[in-house]
Amino acid sequence: MRGEVGQFPITPDFVLKLGYAAGQVLVQHDTDQKPTVLIGKDTRISGYMLEAALVAGFTAAGVNVVQTGPLPTPGVAYLTRALRLSAGVMISASHNTYSDNGIKFFAEGGVKLSDEVELEIEAKIDEEMKTQPSARLGRARRISGADDRYIEFCKSTFPGHSDLRGLKLVIDTANGAGYGVAPKVFHELGAQVVSIGNEPNGYNINEKCGATHTKTLQAAVLQNEADYGIALDGDGDRLMMVDKTGRFTTATA
Repeated sequence: MRGEVGQFPITPDFVLKLGYAAGQVLVQHDTDQKPTVLIGKDTRISGYMLEAALVAGFTAAGVNVVQTGPLPTPGVAYLTRALRLSAGVMISASHNTYSDNGIKFFAEGGVKLSDEVELEIEAKIDEEMKTQPSARLGRARRISGADDRYIEFCKSTFPGHSDLRGLKLVIDTANGAGYGVAPKVFHELGAQVVSIGNEPNGYNINEKCGATHTKTLQAAVLQNEADYGIALDGDGDRLMMVDKTGRFTTATA
């Protein structure tokens, strides 16, 4: 689900209903214990509003919520699986401008929701909201260290006993969800890192930077005499890569 903020369906009232409907489905599926949902987001200014609406909907339905703050989409999927949570939600419109936003759900295990569950949620969106009794309301809390845990996971996927020492990399994080993660991953793997597009202000995500505007990356690689340049998109789930001449290239294992 993606669109312009303030226009259906990216409105706080609809997202509240969406969170409540999804929460009802989770409660019905997880009868043994209170479900817990993880919510991550990118750096758009509207993320605060939509996150608050989702939290209100989930907790009203009796679902606990953990909030990570800005985190790449793959990080939300990973932590949903690693923390053995009932579901995950990413608030992002990926490579779109800051005036758009979106909601993406992950099922238990960090995988895509099944079509059946999506239909169950859709069927409940227009139902009247009936808040759980106070004793059964969900709790919401922010967790610290989510980005550090995802950083360690990313590093663990790198080929064993090898590192990036001796390489100079330009990392463009599109002023998006990966700004706190990607530069650290490559730095801790041994590379000399030049970070650009890493000063999000809520409005500059994907603005003349990142994977949708690679001229900025190409110029920075040449200016800094780097070996490679890597540009992420706004939610950190795809990248573009250039070599030291600024030409596009692909990574090989």
